[in-house]
Amino acid sequence: MQWETVIGLEVHVQLATRSKIFSGASTAFGAEPNTQACAVDLGLPGVLPVLNEAAVAMAVQFGLAIHAEIPEISVFDRKNYFYPDLPKGYQTSQMYHPIVGAGEVEITLDDGSTKRIRVHHAHLEEDAGKSLHEDFHGMTGVDLNRAGTPLLEIVSEPDLRSAKEAAAYLKAIHSIVTYLGISDGNMAEGSMRCDVNVSVRPRGQEAYGTRAEIKNVNSFRFVERAIAFEVERQVELIEDGGKVVQETRLFDPDRDETRSMRTKEEANDYRYFPCPDLLPVVLDQAYVDHLRSNLPELPAEKRARFEQELGLSAYDASLLSATREMADFFEEAKNVCGDAKQAANWVQGELSGALNRESLPIADSPVSARQLGELIARVIDDTINGKAAKQVFQALWNGQGASADDIIEAQGLKQVTDSGAIESMIDQVIAESPGQVAQYRDAEPDKRGKMIGYFVGQVMKASRGTANPQQVNQLLKEKLDALC
Repeated sequence: MQWETVIGLEVHVQLATRSKIFSGASTAFGAEPNTQACAVDLGLPGVLPVLNEAAVAMAVQFGLAIHAEIPEISVFDRKNYFYPDLPKGYQTSQMYHPIVGAGEVEITLDDGSTKRIRVHHAHLEEDAGKSLHEDFHGMTGVDLNRAGTPLLEIVSEPDLRSAKEAAAYLKAIHSIVTYLGISDGNMAEGSMRCDVNVSVRPRGQEAYGTRAEIKNVNSFRFVERAIAFEVERQVELIEDGGKVVQETRLFDPDRDETRSMRTKEEANDYRYFPCPDLLPVVLDQAYVDHLRSNLPELPAEKRARFEQELGLSAYDASLLSATREMADFFEEAKNVCGDAKQAANWVQGELSGALNRESLPIADSPVSARQLGELIARVIDDTINGKAAKQVFQALWNGQGASADDIIEAQGLKQVTDSGAIESMIDQVIAESPGQVAQYRDAEPDKRGKMIGYFVGQVMKASRGTANPQQVNQLLKEKLDALC
């Protein structure tokens, strides 16, 4: 029997506000435990929440970016449950009237095809604290710094059909929120994480299977691995005569498996009701239009512009627009050197290779976009050849010069284009290579092209790599053919 996978994601995005959603406490990452939790976050008697307008604006911006409905009225609810890291005994969320309605996100798959994934809604809520199990020798510590941090929970429809699609969707959400500047998207710090709902059904069946929810998966790679394991687990269970139960599971990346945490709660288990301390949020059209008019160029728009205006391939445009940092770096380098294709090749080739080797994000690149653009310009105007350009790049990477021009001058890498100087070197190489000249002369004409490589190598060696390769090839062929 052929099985079909059905996946939906609930993506939690920490919004980039300086203070929390209902209090003035800081949201900065990395503070000592429990130093950024005020009376409101702790739910002490007599305190009242005040909604952070910046969080509202960021949520609406996201809704506009995915072409979603923006309801005029949204309402905060209390989600009631008891847990050590939830000091109030409830989480303020939005159940029945979320701030962002139905929208859609386009994803790009490995084969270059695209697919539209429906978003059911996105709602604002506060984060809980964090339970710490590692450092307390059989006990659990609670850090409430995160309590009250604003989250935007983005709930997809069950439109995803594979682990690859789920990862592509998560990357698309990451790209949108970072382009908008509403989140740093740092998954290692918990700024973005997701719950993955997975079920399987016989192919062709309309009814969904029983789903399991995998909580708090915090990397693109882990999402793929968690889904792959969970699909295999559910299929084996059903084929062996068992039944999948609705439950919450966690993913253990060290053992590459999901494990059961608890049976899945239903909405009525949380006793949702409208929060009596917060008024409904009313958004007038002028406010929404103002936010719409200030949206930046988004990933899909940038990708289309890279293809249509800059002449890049769909593949190059997709890679270079994947993150705002990558796109900004490429565009600055392109503006400096004046050649989009050359800039694309260098950013995706030499630069990305160096960043990957050092496990560095592009924001921390030792070579700036301006420096790379100036280096590419020196290749374009024939100041240096390709081999020398790589030497210059490495020197810039190692901090051996402030600019490509400085390094070219200091290391004597300027390309020799004087035909007289190149001819002199060629004459010397020919004179010192009588055996190779004889072999060239005796070879069939169609085989001489491969043999010329030896002479090119000797000339480049004599010039310390600075001779113009095109001129060397052309002049060598003329001189060697004249001896035949």
